[in-house]
Amino acid sequence: MNPIAIKIGGSTLGSADTTIEDLVTLQKKGVPLVVVHGGANVVSTWLGRLGIETSFIRGLRITDLETLKVVTAVLAGLVNKELVSAIWRQGGKAVGISGVDGGLILAKNKRPELGYTGEELKVNVAVIELLIKAGYIPVIAPVSLGLLEGSDGDTNLLNVNGDTAAGEIAAALKAEKLIFLTDVPGLYDNSKKIIQTLNPQDARELIEFGVASGGMVAKIEACLLAMTKVPLTRIIDGRVPHALLDEFEGKCLGTTISW
Repeated sequence: MNPIAIKIGGSTLGSADTTIEDLVTLQKKGVPLVVVHGGANVVSTWLGRLGIETSFIRGLRITDLETLKVVTAVLAGLVNKELVSAIWRQGGKAVGISGVDGGLILAKNKRPELGYTGEELKVNVAVIELLIKAGYIPVIAPVSLGLLEGSDGDTNLLNVNGDTAAGEIAAALKAEKLIFLTDVPGLYDNSKKIIQTLNPQDARELIEFGVASGGMVAKIEACLLAMTKVPLTRIIDGRVPHALLDEFEGKCLGTTISW
């Protein structure tokens, strides 16, 4: 089977959930997995400790050079290695990488106002496929290679949105499914009721009419990116005990976006 792509949201990192345990259980059952993680909250904490101000435009962090150094150190270092360590501690097998490793993610800097932020991602999944074939869970931090137009040569690293990275990686792998583990039960309609199923057009309208906002916009857009090659995407509450196992048994609530 093609791999299952899973995005672990930064808002669920460090919570006393069962995500790591579920990942290991699924791996031992022979399910090929690839994990993309966030960590914006951890990054913000470290920026605050270092006295570096941070701000956002439509949910994307404005990333100057000093912020980029912290983003890279925290996401590709601390957060990534803590996740990998937790998987091994539970008896699983994982390798932590970033979008830089193996030329996995190439990105362009399209909006100077965002600083060192990558968009229009191109994904080379060769290193992921090698790791999965060897029996590992690739755990990917959303930092990419890239060249800034008119750059002064300070760096060719870029900070990329984790949701976007997950969507593009899922598409490049032709994943069976893309699952977003979040800190909400799913997408809501105007009446604040959970939407169980959506087609891509309905999902786009949630954004166009302002029903979806904040971080959910990026998740919906990532689902739509993935669905060029992925038949099914899911947004579920990662805080629920054994949400991933329930998802594979068809017992998990949440929102499905599919054709």
